[in-house]
Amino acid sequence: MEESLGTVHEKLEGWVPKLASAEEVRAALEKAFDYRGDLTLTLKNGDTIEGYLFDRKIEGPRLEDCFVRVMPKDRADKISIRYSEIAALSFSGRDTAAGKSFAAWVKKYNERKAAGEKNIGIDPEPLE
Repeated sequence: MEESLGTVHEKLEGWVPKLASAEEVRAALEKAFDYRGDLTLTLKNGDTIEGYLFDRKIEGPRLEDCFVRVMPKDRADKISIRYSEIAALSFSGRDTAAGKSFAAWVKKYNERKAAGEKNIGIDPEPLE
């Protein structure tokens, strides 16, 4: 678990949740919505979609009434997929925010400052 400022983030990278019940599907897709990396969705028709899950819509109590919205890696369009169409889910992409809590940044900043570095700022790290 990653802990920062009262928030606990699970380390989900590489996890393949069991999707045997509606509750497990819902719980896994909630975690997928909060995940900061790509996922691989395997649909019941055999198709596989890899991309970033950026939205979900819960419009009723049945899995058929709920959707996730995904930006596929290999396409420019965004697609909607019913929860009921998902056979498997894998947290396949790198979690781009793992280890990048504010507390981690402060620790690195203090180490660099103690080493005598000047002009230390908040610079983004390359994603890939």
